[in-house]
Parts: sequence; C-alpha cells; structure tokens
Amino acid sequence: MLVKVERDEGVAVVTLNRPEAMNALSRGLRAQLAQVMRELDADDRIRVVILTGAGERAFTAGLDLKELGADTSNLGAANAEDALANPVRAVEQCRKPVIGAINGVAIAGGFELALACDILIAAETARFADTHARVGIMPGWGLSQKLSRTIGISRAKELSLSGNFLDAQTACEWGLVNRVVPAAELLPAAKKLAADIAGADPAMVQAYKKLIDEGYAQSFGEALATEHRVSSAANRQVKASDVEARRRAVMERGRAQAG
Repeated sequence: MLVKVERDEGVAVVTLNRPEAMNALSRGLRAQLAQVMRELDADDRIRVVILTGAGERAFTAGLDLKELGADTSNLGAANAEDALANPVRAVEQCRKPVIGAINGVAIAGGFELALACDILIAAETARFADTHARVGIMPGWGLSQKLSRTIGISRAKELSLSGNFLDAQTACEWGLVNRVVPAAELLPAAKKLAADIAGADPAMVQAYKKLIDEGYAQSFGEALATEHRVSSAANRQVKASDVEARRRAVMERGRAQAG
C-alpha cells in the first residue's frame, strides 16, 4: 500500500509509504494520494487531515527521478494533472484543514506538497530543498509562486536558484513552518493540534479556511471586500442564543487551558 490512512475521532493520518525510496512520488503514489484526499474530503466523519511520510529520512523526496529517468514523456502531464491524479491539487482542494507533519526531507515536488498543506509542523531533522534548477525540471505544482509569497522573494530565490537545503529551525524563523519539535514528538504534536481544530464546528472551520484561501489569492482590497461579502451573508444567519452558548464554551475552554 503506497498510502496508508488511519482514522481516529475525526482525524485522519495519511502516510506516504515508500520509505525505501524516500517516499518519492511515483505515478502510482501520486494517484493513490489524490484518491485518498478526495475520499477524506467527502467523508463527513473526518474533520482534519494529517499528512506525513513513513520512516525517519523523508517526508517525500519529490517526483520519482528514477521513474522519470526511464520515461519523461509524461512529465508535463504530471504537472498539469487535475485533482484526479495531481496530489498537490487534491490537498489544496480538500475542504478539511491539512496539517503537514514534516518528518524528514521535503525536496522539489515534496516541497510543493508540503506547501499545499494549511499548517506545517516540522521535526528537528526536517529539511527543505528546491532542486528543480539542478535537476533541470521546471516546477509545475506552485513552488515558484508560493515560496516567495511565504518567505519573501529574495529568500525564495536563494533557495530555488542554489538548490541548497534549509534546516527546520531556519524554516521556522523564516515563517515557512509553524513550529519545530523533536522527531519523537512530531505526530503527537500534530494530533494535538488536529484535535483542537476538530473540536470546533466543522462547517465553520471549512468556511473560514475557504475565506482565508480565497482572500490570500486576491489583492488586499479585494480580499477585504470578499470578507465583508461572506461575513455579512453568514452572520445574518447567526442566532443570539447560539452565540451565548458558544461564548460560555469558549470561556470554559480558556480557563481549562490556563489551568
């Protein structure tokens, strides 16, 4: 099985399962991951997805270069595939929040897969690299545009034009990952955050994620207008009694976390 899925109390842990090949994204793995993400998106029991890699060495080393070395005829198609076979697109289109638990290296297409996640938690051993320029393949899953918007254009150019690796702590300092934890604590930390998110109203979480993503793709002025339009329509449906009940729940949760 190239992709393993474990479900527990609204959280699905999806594991890329080719540790002997550093979880390289072969054609078969790409198709299975895209299918899994579609299934989880349609499963109302699942509220949050965690994406990680098997083994300690790699989240994923990107496209399977050995497979490409034997046949590059499908390379353009691999970049252009829709969510039916494109794992990055499938992750991006998932309505449920996706937490990337980066357990090792995330290289080239693997870097792009990490950037498709909503939140990134990295093990201390995690490293990131954009090796497209060195391999001679142009990125087609968003890396050339997402990275500069995440860490700044100069830092993105430094990584992408050199092919150098970025360690986990520096990635955190640059705003690429949310936090860095010891390797043994990676999945527990991801599961704890997933449980926190799963405890909120799923319809609200999905709508809020969609609003953030839509606004991020727009200019600031357009994004503010989008928020006003969406919030005006949604908030007209809110009942005062519901707000009061939820306010009390939020206060109780805050006190419990403080204690």
